[in-house]
Amino acid sequence: MTLVTGGGPIIPPSRVHELDAVVVGAGGAGLYAALELKQDLGPEASIGVISKLYPSRSHTGAAQGGVCAALGNTEEDHWEWHWFDTVKGGDYLVDQDAAEVMCRDAIETIINLEHLGLPFDRTPEGLINQRRFGGHTRNYGEGPVRRSCFAADRTGHAILQTLFQQCIRHEVTFFDEYQVLDLLLPEGPGGPVSGVIALQLATSELHAFRAKAVLFGTGGYGKVFKVTSNAHTLTGDGMAIPYRRGLPLEDMEFFQFHPTGMYKLGFLLSEAMRGEGGFLVNDAGERFMERYAPTMKDLASRDVVSRSIYLEVAEGRGIGGKDYVHLDVRHLGAEVLDKKLPDMSGFIRTYFGLDPLTDLVPIQPTAHYAMGGIPTDIDGRALADVDGRVVPGLYAAGEVACVSVHGANRLGTNSLLDILVFGRRAGKRMAADLGELPSPAADPEAEASVQGMVSSLLSGTDGERPAVIRTELQEVMFSKCGVYRTEELLTDARDAVASLKARARTLRVDDRGCRYNTDLTDALELGFLLDSAEATVASALARTESRGGHAREDFPERDDGNWLKHTFVSRSPGTGEIALDYKPVVITKFEPKPRVY
Repeated sequence: MTLVTGGGPIIPPSRVHELDAVVVGAGGAGLYAALELKQDLGPEASIGVISKLYPSRSHTGAAQGGVCAALGNTEEDHWEWHWFDTVKGGDYLVDQDAAEVMCRDAIETIINLEHLGLPFDRTPEGLINQRRFGGHTRNYGEGPVRRSCFAADRTGHAILQTLFQQCIRHEVTFFDEYQVLDLLLPEGPGGPVSGVIALQLATSELHAFRAKAVLFGTGGYGKVFKVTSNAHTLTGDGMAIPYRRGLPLEDMEFFQFHPTGMYKLGFLLSEAMRGEGGFLVNDAGERFMERYAPTMKDLASRDVVSRSIYLEVAEGRGIGGKDYVHLDVRHLGAEVLDKKLPDMSGFIRTYFGLDPLTDLVPIQPTAHYAMGGIPTDIDGRALADVDGRVVPGLYAAGEVACVSVHGANRLGTNSLLDILVFGRRAGKRMAADLGELPSPAADPEAEASVQGMVSSLLSGTDGERPAVIRTELQEVMFSKCGVYRTEELLTDARDAVASLKARARTLRVDDRGCRYNTDLTDALELGFLLDSAEATVASALARTESRGGHAREDFPERDDGNWLKHTFVSRSPGTGEIALDYKPVVITKFEPKPRVY
């Protein structure tokens, strides 16, 4: 099928690729899943990894401080302590059976990663070195413990390179610079998946990738906010695509703001800086976290520290009366800053023109991590509803998924652990399921829909530029659905997002070319951002309590009686009507109690 756009180029016919399994996203979750698929199925298996980036540019590479496991290499530690910290850190919205799997599997997973070649920092005895991180404690909350395994402050980069090299070694097939636009679901929402449709960025040609099994490992959607640590590519593609097809998203109201983003820039200064001994100070030079978290202080959980910064600013103790505070690492010295934290020290020198050895560093909370996403079980299988019905052939892992091991607030270093443990488990489950899944079928309706969408965008001349709407969306989400929320703010956000979606139905795409048309990809990504924002605001407006990353000033208390449950938000593909449903949190050992640090 060939389409000719109004005055634009001819879109070549769709090409079809037949594969055993498709992995969308080449970050840590996708690469580990692909590696396990290849190892379990053997060299004859055709495993394709589709990424809109070259794999080594995936956002896993930006993770700095470490990946946690209760190895006990530098002091006593136990996986049960890690399990408790994860549940408590998630403000008791964590499914405890899933968190138990993650914390148990963490030890084997890290050792396996070491055997794959990851160059961890070492203790003098040659063991994997470990450092402190926020919210990680000994003996169920008595004080900080060293649990984060690290490779200087480039841990994510080391993980990404290690897994990519192993995938190359095992002859995984890569389709770099392809943007996935839709799922092949011949029988509709909840029916078996038959692959995906993707746009080749180099040619604007549409390709169908048919496979029995598809895993989404596409990351988050931080670019929906004005100030974020996320890369430009994190636009919620993997969440918006199933949402458009009528499948649910889970716990989208919970978005984590990391306390130490570089002021106005959003670049992350990892918790590792505080793990090594850095601390926050206000305009008076006070270490204010002692007021809010007397035991853990600057290493309390991220939502607690971010809200504490906002309270300091609101009460007039921001630096010079402005909306930021200082991070003080001067006392750490060159041995720590330049050897253990070289990237972050370099960021401070390059982007601020400051020397962390002698200067205070301006920081503010930055949108960082989505706790919600595609609902899955502990083996990465996507769920079609609150009753746990599985979507045959659809899997998800990493930030795009919600297992839920992060609950209402992710514990630092659990993100890298999540992609490793559940990327690996999903790959193994996909390999085991392939023999039982139906053969992939064509989905002419999805293919025609995508071709029509791309054709319409390329012929658009009268609408607004995508960047204008994206900027307004980011302002709205940051100011009205950010660290603090109210019914009034969220209602304004809901109405604003609906208005922006209406305006985005007609977009102006000036570039008519086929080769790396960034005008076109900006328009496509704007659609994903708007859908992700819609799901987030709808879920947040309904939840009338404060829990973890969802802080309602009009409902300041956690309400376990009414809200100890997960939100499932979905949208009808036919009517566009949004529906909310709920399922209970899985509690196995740790009964909810007040969360103090």
